[in-house]
Amino acid sequence: MTGTLPLASAGLLEAAPDAIVAVTADGTIALVNAQTERLFGYARAELLGQSVELLVPEGMRAAHPEHRRRYLHDPRPRPMGGGAHLAARRKDGTEFPAEISLSSIETEAGLLVAAAVRDVTDRVRAEAKFRGLLESAPDAILGIVENGEIALVNAQAERLFGYARAELIGRPIEILVPDRVRGAHAALRRQYFGGPAHRPMGAGMQLSARRKDGTEFPVEISLSALETEEGTMVSAAVRDVTERLEMQAARERLKNQAERERLEARLQQSQRLESLGQLAGGVAHDFNNLLAVMLNYTTFLAEQVAEAAEDDPTGQWEQARKDIAQVLRAGERATELTHQLLAFGRREVVQPRVLTINAVVGEVEQLLLRTLGEHIRLHADLAPDLPPVLADPGQLEQVLVNLAVNARDAMPEGGTLSITTAERVLDDGAHPGLGPGRHVELRVADTGGGIPPEIAERVFEPFFTTKPKGQGTGLGLATVYGIVTQAGGAVTIASTPGAGTTVTVLLPATDEAPPPPSGDTAGTETRDSSGGETILVVEDEDALREVTERILNRHGYTVLTAADGPQAVKVAQDTPGPIDLLLTDVVMPHMLGTELAGRIAEIRPGTAVLYMSGYAQPVLASQGTLDAGVRLVDKPFSAPDLLARVREVLDER
Repeated sequence: MTGTLPLASAGLLEAAPDAIVAVTADGTIALVNAQTERLFGYARAELLGQSVELLVPEGMRAAHPEHRRRYLHDPRPRPMGGGAHLAARRKDGTEFPAEISLSSIETEAGLLVAAAVRDVTDRVRAEAKFRGLLESAPDAILGIVENGEIALVNAQAERLFGYARAELIGRPIEILVPDRVRGAHAALRRQYFGGPAHRPMGAGMQLSARRKDGTEFPVEISLSALETEEGTMVSAAVRDVTERLEMQAARERLKNQAERERLEARLQQSQRLESLGQLAGGVAHDFNNLLAVMLNYTTFLAEQVAEAAEDDPTGQWEQARKDIAQVLRAGERATELTHQLLAFGRREVVQPRVLTINAVVGEVEQLLLRTLGEHIRLHADLAPDLPPVLADPGQLEQVLVNLAVNARDAMPEGGTLSITTAERVLDDGAHPGLGPGRHVELRVADTGGGIPPEIAERVFEPFFTTKPKGQGTGLGLATVYGIVTQAGGAVTIASTPGAGTTVTVLLPATDEAPPPPSGDTAGTETRDSSGGETILVVEDEDALREVTERILNRHGYTVLTAADGPQAVKVAQDTPGPIDLLLTDVVMPHMLGTELAGRIAEIRPGTAVLYMSGYAQPVLASQGTLDAGVRLVDKPFSAPDLLARVREVLDER
């Protein structure tokens, strides 16, 4: 038989992309096409009439005739891709993987078996590479066909789920689904096969999977559809996220713990400062009484020494006068310190009013420039249309001056002090100690050397200072803390060594409108502090009561005295003449000053009341604010301060 065909058939044969080899029943090659020559490396003449085993690898030649006989017994077409991995042999002896389809052809000379041979080297390499990638993948890979059976499994899937590969192939995917959701999974699977779309890992769904031993674990799953010769296969990459979730939970616990520790530290600092404030307030109260006695008696002595120095200018009195002046200056400095202690301890009685922080900054700006010196630049960036706050303007000025002094000391070589204001709206719980709503922020920043964290934690404590001995009291920032917290605000400090320090003050805004600017008071006559009225002085400190009596007597007042409330009531009942003014301490044994004022009002209606105290906050004020109608002279007072206040209250009757 020759390898000839009708012209049309011969043309199709030569154009075929696969090698076509037709053999007789005994295995003799009867027909080949051009692609056979190219694929196997033989010329056509070298193949025709030869046994087909010539193209079969040597290791498979012995069994090949039996395979041929079996096919001839049932010569049905066998398409390419039947799943069997076959091989073929070239003229040079090299072998290559092949897919072979078989069909039978009836000819006049008898039955021919036609084999279409395709070189699948590239595909086998790609599949090998794919299998390598599949096996080395860090995630478990499962291939699921449309009926839900597992068709593909990699090594990581065996490790993750605890099944051997043979235990999974052909089983429904639902064996890897937790029992509680297994019933609904089939419907979800069918829905996905109906419109498969890529679903990346971590698509936001919290999923779980089930191992062979029944344990469940959290997973992320990515899905993608693969088109195969057998139909659509869904590839599911499964990742165990147990460790990640545990790490996330651990980070969240650490974050919450850090936040609790931060809040606890701030609370402990606040409690510590509160305790120090109570101690400072108590000390200041007793010290103010002593200072009032010392300063006023020293003033009496200074007057006498001054007169003696005038009469004897060449004697020793002039030096004594200078010495006494030094004592008075020291007493005035001590008075300032007691006021700072009271401000820190929030025991200072304040007289707040509605104001704008920008106005306070503007009023104190020239003073700040003088305080800072020429080597420091002052830069103010004040936000327009700030809401007003309710605060004591004098105390806010003190806050600005204290912060400016601290900043100046931090910039000995020069630098910039920046003062900025802004409106801030706080959410509930955004800042410990402050409620939600509108607040006004005041920030004072310097370009100095900064403060280490361990020091920044203590800067608001009284008497804590890093300045050399004799150059600081350690009360500047403590005073700032007390003033701001007493006004219902909060103060924080942020500093980085080498990058400067920023102090931030937050004060709650008020809906009240600030009053119009006051008119010019220049030319107002100075009021005479003398008078002939009768004043009842009530003070439990003997020395202070005596010096107060002496001051008032020297200026023409009639003075009645009492050591406590019950004694003062008796004096008021027994005195036949009028009592124009009750001048009373606030904190006394047996009866507080406010109780005494109420009793006197019953006995002698119309008697004016003037309180004197260096620690009046617990009984006279609400949140440290002087109640309306209450008149107070602060201890330690000088004679001019006392006389002016007495005259003012008497003239208001």
